[in-house]
Amino acid sequence: MKLLLDECIDRRLARELVGHEVKTTPQMGWAGIKNGKLLTLAAAEFNFFITVES
Repeated sequence: MKLLLDECIDRRLARELVGHEVKTTPQMGWAGIKNGKLLTLAAAEFNFFITVES
């Protein structure tokens, strides 16, 4: 399963998600991209996008 962690998530979480391909938005070059555009990018390449936006 391919997972994307938003930049607001501590990247150390990736180590706990054993057995999955995990990337962060900064690793993808997507840091600072907001809302709709980020969701569109994530949906094209990942199964899940993990964020804690309020």
